[in-house]
Amino acid sequence: MSGFVARLLEHGVLHDARRSVDQTICRGFHGSSLELTDDGSHYGYVHSGSTTLRTTSGTFTLEEGMYFTSAGPTTLDGGSGFIATRLGHRSLFGVGGPIEPVGRLRYIDGCTDSLLIAPNVLGDPCLNHLHIPASTEQTRHTHPSLRIGIIAAGRGHCVTPERSHALSAGLVFAIEPDCAHSFHTDDSFLDVVVYHPDSDHGPTHEEHPMINKTIIGHTPPMPRETPENVR
Repeated sequence: MSGFVARLLEHGVLHDARRSVDQTICRGFHGSSLELTDDGSHYGYVHSGSTTLRTTSGTFTLEEGMYFTSAGPTTLDGGSGFIATRLGHRSLFGVGGPIEPVGRLRYIDGCTDSLLIAPNVLGDPCLNHLHIPASTEQTRHTHPSLRIGIIAAGRGHCVTPERSHALSAGLVFAIEPDCAHSFHTDDSFLDVVVYHPDSDHGPTHEEHPMINKTIIGHTPPMPRETPENVR
């Protein structure tokens, strides 16, 4: 059985990994209202149309290419897209986008990546935008945890040991842990929005911007008197 599965974006459950260590369920919203319960953190992306997002933080209108994270009861009306829910986790609320034409960070084989929703604490889930330029032949690689994503734009294919999987805008995919794969493009680019259930990057209690810029017991030197500051 292949560790890579791709399917058309449809309304309802698209991939169920609730019983795995990744504790994730992926749903699509398409043509109907989707209600998400208070069972975890929801990481979502709007693939097409205009979506009304209703959360405990308020009501927001999300256009194509925008993304969000919400913990607790969440409702989506209109448009289409996908949501990955990390069970038992509570993220901060956030809305962003639309995604940019290319990523801001270097990735393998000339690809680029942007961290759309960063982990609040080391190990938390995250959401990324991967841009794969035209004429890319990615090196085969693996990931230690589940990857769930959507082809936001473009076309190409994903090669696994079993076969080559054609990819086009609107397909939702899942890559199981340790599945060897590589993305390839010909005359078109690929834009992929990908959810990770965990991360090896992020703030810790010992290392984060606030504490790193807190200098205890340091007395800055008094300014030296010069003609300009002496009255």
